[in-house]
Amino acid sequence: DIAYLRSVLPSTTEEAFFDYLATLDTSEVTVSAVPEGSVVFARVPFLQVKGPLLVVQLLETTLLCLINYASLVATNASRFRLLAGPDVKLMEMGLRRAQGPDGALSASKYSYIGGFDCTSNVLAGKLYGIPVRGTIAHSFIMSFTAMEEVQPRVSLVPLAGGEAVDLPSLAESWLQQVCELLQTPLEKTNRGELAAFVSYAVTFPRDFQGLLDTYCVRRSGLPNFCAVALALHQLGYQAIGVRLDSGDLAQQSKEIRQVLRACGAHFQVPWFETIPIAVSNDISEQSLEKFIQEGSEIDMIGVGTHLVTCPLQPSLGCVYKLVEVNGSPCLKLTEDEEKMTIPGTKTVYRLYDDAGHPFMDLMGLEEEPSPRAGQELEIRVLGQLGETCKVVASAVEPLHRTYFKDGQLCEPLPSLPEVRTHAQVSLSLLHPAHRRLHDPQPYPVAMTERLHHLLTKLQEASQ
Repeated sequence: DIAYLRSVLPSTTEEAFFDYLATLDTSEVTVSAVPEGSVVFARVPFLQVKGPLLVVQLLETTLLCLINYASLVATNASRFRLLAGPDVKLMEMGLRRAQGPDGALSASKYSYIGGFDCTSNVLAGKLYGIPVRGTIAHSFIMSFTAMEEVQPRVSLVPLAGGEAVDLPSLAESWLQQVCELLQTPLEKTNRGELAAFVSYAVTFPRDFQGLLDTYCVRRSGLPNFCAVALALHQLGYQAIGVRLDSGDLAQQSKEIRQVLRACGAHFQVPWFETIPIAVSNDISEQSLEKFIQEGSEIDMIGVGTHLVTCPLQPSLGCVYKLVEVNGSPCLKLTEDEEKMTIPGTKTVYRLYDDAGHPFMDLMGLEEEPSPRAGQELEIRVLGQLGETCKVVASAVEPLHRTYFKDGQLCEPLPSLPEVRTHAQVSLSLLHPAHRRLHDPQPYPVAMTERLHHLLTKLQEASQ
């Protein structure tokens, strides 16, 4: 690495600089942060890095790279979760649309933290322990053209044991009964699709599911699925779901549920009417809102492009700012108040109301005494710094914890499921007015009067 740096840096670079780089480490660096999975608001410093200036400056790009996309995807995923509600399963399936393999793995990991239940990314499952789910591909179904291609004629042993049964013949007999019930012409069903379903079912009898829209849902996909599922039921197995990937998903889900109920009632298979219905096809926040408005029978939603590429906000603007050098606070002046740094080493507190909802985040200088529950606090809200306000909190929570010091981790890092749980709890604590996705009530971030005095003093000194 040092040889490479010698080749690209100016020839006048002092040799002592390269000698210094050879001894570089993070033994004098301290990192404190809000716990991973916490809800954080604009202008609140959620990572604080202390140490030798050159070392912590070298960490800037790496830390921002690790934080920005991860926070963006987790936030985007949490919006989908809030829209979908607690009962609908959400599957991340954005691997083919993500910005490269690293982006895809990050998307799988942080969408899980944001509230998704599973991923289609098998490597993410292996590396992070995220539940893995998937369905049949259209290409698999299209690769069959006739039942004769199910070679050799496959048989399946009943779940309870006994003599193997010719599954293709059993499925064909059930298809005729299903078509009669649904008043669907038998000749309109696609035989290649039936062959694909049978092949899948004999391989995965305990995990059979159908992709219904390769040809025609009503005339082919649904009758073929029901036939194979009923054949499996006769042998003691239970199908686990169907998927739709095109068309009016909400309306089709209701029509499919009607058919499943009719088959369950007619053939006396009670579990049939509760077969989970999954949907995909460029699902966005607007899609979820439409499902809610129109009503649907959807049990699982697969989200890809609109989750991993975050089209509503393709990047998150987390920044890394110098606020203190050698014990002296620093200030970057700008005419735009939102871009002005807030000087000094700070401690951040979350203030809670009587109902247990956070109502304000408060920044104070590190040396200030911690605010207490029930104490009247004189503060300045960002964006309204010309006015003082007084607030009283029922509970006060320090947000930062020290995770890295003297070259070592200070405490064990939480597991991915623990981070995911913490994220969902953090979201649930928010007041509904702050949590709603449309026109949310702004969440105030404030500073103590002492921090505001320091800010004013540095502004005046710089003019």
